[in-house]
Amino acid sequence: MKIMIKDDVVYGINMDHETRCTHYHEHHDVIAVKCYCCKSYYCCYECHKELCGAPPKRWPQDEFHLEAVLCGICAAHLSIRDYLESGYQCPSCSAPFNPGCRYHYSLYFE
Repeated sequence: MKIMIKDDVVYGINMDHETRCTHYHEHHDVIAVKCYCCKSYYCCYECHKELCGAPPKRWPQDEFHLEAVLCGICAAHLSIRDYLESGYQCPSCSAPFNPGCRYHYSLYFE
C-alpha cells in the first residue's frame, strides 16, 4: 500500500493519511523514514521488512546531514541529524513525534 504526503510516496501496511501504520498507530506516530537501501519512504522498519522481504539498510553517520525523515502532519523534510535533535517534535509544525522511536534508532541509523 502507498499514500502521498504532498509530493512524496510513503509505503506501509494499513496506513492512514499521516503515516501511522498497522505496527505503529498512536497519535504521535507521524513520521516516515527514507530507507537507505531503496531511498523510499516507509512508515516503519516492519513495513519495509514485510513489503520488501528484507530489513532496510541503516544510514551511515556520515550521511546524517541528508534529508531522510518526513513529517506526516506537515510534510516537512528533516535531515537525520535534525530529526535526532528535534526533541520529539517537528521543527516546522510542532507536531509531537513518538519519543519511543528512540529505542528503534539503531534499526535505521548507525
